[in-house]
Amino acid sequence: SPTALHPPKADFAMPARGPARAWFDGAGNPGIDIAGQPGDPVFASRNGRVVLVSSALPAYETMIVIKHDDTFITAYAHLGKTLVRENDEVRQGQQIAEFGFRKNDEVALHFEIRKMGVAVDPELYLQGLAH
Repeated sequence: SPTALHPPKADFAMPARGPARAWFDGAGNPGIDIAGQPGDPVFASRNGRVVLVSSALPAYETMIVIKHDDTFITAYAHLGKTLVRENDEVRQGQQIAEFGFRKNDEVALHFEIRKMGVAVDPELYLQGLAH
């Protein structure tokens, strides 16, 4: 686990401009939820390769997964329009999708950072994120 002596490298960027509305708790929420309007842009949090664009998981609705290296992937869920395809190389800050609606008409991006397959608190890795 990160310590003051060995903090993780905070080189991920916020994937959307809206305020965070729900925070990582390690149980019910494996990431953060960011408020927005339908059509708002969703950005790649870090350079990487798109490994999944899918609507197969009902809880995530339309989602994109980006592999950054052998350690980290990011997941972006509850998307509207997607702008990338599987195997696309993306750059940090590149728009990859737009916000969509959730089934309950809520508009929010669900964002996860997974380290070796395990969801970690994105706040530890995001640049300049405070609440």
